[in-house]
Amino acid sequence: MNNNTLAVSVNSLTRRFGDFIAVSGISLNIRRGEIFGFLGPNGAGKSTTIKMLCGLLTPTGGSGYIGGFDIMKQSEDIKKTIGYMSQKFSLYDDLTVEENLRFFSGIYGVPREKKQGRTQWVLDMAGLQDRRAAITKTLPGGLKQRLALGCAILHEPPILFLDEPTSGVDPISRRSFWNLINKMAKEGTTIFITTHYMDEADYCDRISLIYRGKVIAEGTPEEMRKKHMPKDVLEIEVERLAEALQAIHRDGIETAIFGSVLHATVDSAGTAIPRIAAILEEAGIPAHRISRIAPSLEDVFVALIGVS
Repeated sequence: MNNNTLAVSVNSLTRRFGDFIAVSGISLNIRRGEIFGFLGPNGAGKSTTIKMLCGLLTPTGGSGYIGGFDIMKQSEDIKKTIGYMSQKFSLYDDLTVEENLRFFSGIYGVPREKKQGRTQWVLDMAGLQDRRAAITKTLPGGLKQRLALGCAILHEPPILFLDEPTSGVDPISRRSFWNLINKMAKEGTTIFITTHYMDEADYCDRISLIYRGKVIAEGTPEEMRKKHMPKDVLEIEVERLAEALQAIHRDGIETAIFGSVLHATVDSAGTAIPRIAAILEEAGIPAHRISRIAPSLEDVFVALIGVS
């Protein structure tokens, strides 16, 4: 891959806190204009990684470049080149929407002749035209989220880092937010996004799965399913989830709770479905539905953790 096509390139990135290794030898190459998802559970090392990439935290080891700037030596140049939206929205709650935009345009050094145009663009993009005079803390979570994104891109950065941007907002706001992200990527912005919502992986061009500070898999969502989930996945709709889980586990079938249903990973759906039905019937737990489904990225993640 030609370095001129890369927005982010890091090799063996490591961060220690005393004896604790938060990030262990991560290597990433992200193309310009790509939506790159960095997925993993809370505490996996996502936020530590993104802070190192944004020049907010010095790596303990490794090397890399963000927009052509050295992460070890040019952190101030990196900060001017990127947009960053932190896990907790870095807005000033007591300011109005428009005052927040004015403040951040000053922080990011938006030229005076561009400030009005960029502010107007953000208000239109975020659907906040009618709320420009509203105090920020009075906004619903989804609008706050869009305002935070707008503040992060006022200076038109070529690379955008988003740390858990959809955490704590409703599903409709999440979908709306991803629509904005896709539009920006189509216009050439490189987007690095961390999330613990595995279903958001399908919005990304490529993803990395991080677990306990290490990248355990990387590829397109489809590649991940094909490579790491060769078995069939069954969805089991049943009452008394915990009891059903234990009964199926006792028979040696890999099963996990996914929301209000169970997912079982089996060699063959054809032979496993009647077997599971018999197990549940014997346990006095009737199954409402047992059916084969396409594996989700969460299924892939669970399978990887089981063998990693």
